[in-house]
Amino acid sequence: MDELSPTKINRWKTLDKDLGRIALLEDASAMIARPTVAVGLAVIFILVCGLAAAGVVGAGPGTITIVIAAAFGAYMALNIGANDVANNMGPAVGANALTMSGALVIAAIFETAGSMIAGGDVVSTISSGIVAPSAVADPTIFIRAMMAALIASSVWLNLATWLGAPVSTTHAIVGGVMGAGVAAAGFAAVQWGTLGQIAASWVISPVMGGLIAAILLAFINRYIKDASDRLDAARRWVPALIGLMAGTFAAYLALKGLRQVADISMTQSLLLGLAVGLIAWAIFRPIIRRQSEAMANRKRDLKKLFSLPLIASAALLSFAHGANDVANAVGPLAAIVHAVHSADASEAVAIPTWVMAIGALGISFGLLLFGPRLIRLVGQEITKLNQMRAYCVALSAAVTVIAASALGLPVSSTHIALGGVFGVGFFREWEEERRARVLNLKKGKPVAPEERKRRKLVRRVHVLGIGAAWVVTVPLTALLSALIFWSIGLVS
Repeated sequence: MDELSPTKINRWKTLDKDLGRIALLEDASAMIARPTVAVGLAVIFILVCGLAAAGVVGAGPGTITIVIAAAFGAYMALNIGANDVANNMGPAVGANALTMSGALVIAAIFETAGSMIAGGDVVSTISSGIVAPSAVADPTIFIRAMMAALIASSVWLNLATWLGAPVSTTHAIVGGVMGAGVAAAGFAAVQWGTLGQIAASWVISPVMGGLIAAILLAFINRYIKDASDRLDAARRWVPALIGLMAGTFAAYLALKGLRQVADISMTQSLLLGLAVGLIAWAIFRPIIRRQSEAMANRKRDLKKLFSLPLIASAALLSFAHGANDVANAVGPLAAIVHAVHSADASEAVAIPTWVMAIGALGISFGLLLFGPRLIRLVGQEITKLNQMRAYCVALSAAVTVIAASALGLPVSSTHIALGGVFGVGFFREWEEERRARVLNLKKGKPVAPEERKRRKLVRRVHVLGIGAAWVVTVPLTALLSALIFWSIGLVS
């Protein structure tokens, strides 16, 4: 074969460069198209929700108002799915117990189920518990206030998601409702007692989530991870932890879901939870034993036993989140529909099924379209998680959210879940510091400052950034909501 001439070689090099540029251009186009497609699908969903609302309510006075409110309710639900659901699935993904696609599918199913089965009580708190409809004499003013709250919270949440900040959607909507209520009828319109309880829960819930997660991790470390025979300890305790999770879920489902068809007391629901927990413990004892038979007595192998309960607890947390946070999307929408159709603003706010469906589907679509970014942040960038640590985070968050939702209190699942992540991380720091102190005391030397700094296992930049976002959300959305309320008044 004849050798290629220098001219031909240069031509081939030029062709390779051109093909490389084309491939690079195609990759860049694909990267641009993905968010564009997601935004396009989100816009279509919002339009469909508005048209569906028009079809349900029919032609009549207030139809346009309900259509606009339904569109913004759908917009809010999308943003909740994009931002808040990361706290449920982030630990499981960060611990490699779930793939991103598997997490998205599980979360979408259980978020929808939780919203539709058990979301009504908290919707009532958001729609009428913060600003009473009776406090605003003119229904038109009340509708304008709820619309301003929806728009303000949606815009801020969208911006926070774009910035990569896992803010509290509950903070956003409560701040929006409060700001619009004050602008509409003064400070007397706000039910400060209810708001005080909600505000207290914002402080209590992350502390509870962090403490429960740290206690669970301390228990697992002492009785399983640090045991001389780790596999034997795991066979004893892992089924019990699974039973605890299953019993909690059963009690909550009975209290919230079955109450719609039967009168079930707290005692009955707890007894049912105890029964389900014992059954789950009995079922998983042989399963965990079989899984552990082929494992070595090593910490690395031990973590695999927590993958299945971690997945189950993440699903449980998604159900609880759907029940609790659907209120943030459709609470104001339910109040607007009530105000349009009811002559008496003081009546209890009914929750139409189509309103709940907008919230449930919107959360799921928002998760699928925009959720992966913050899922990675929560699961991988705050502190290092493995299956055991992530399970502690998920179970502690689930227990806290379920307790709050059973009381009809719209606590922030963001605070609870991230409190659990921080709790696990700070507990690990404390434990490492304690062990190093004991070891150095035996050696007769103190712990060096640089060694203390090296053992910081929680990224402080995320602690400060997330904390700042939590602080600014309520006043910012309240101010924005008040401005939007006044702007709507000027336009109309």
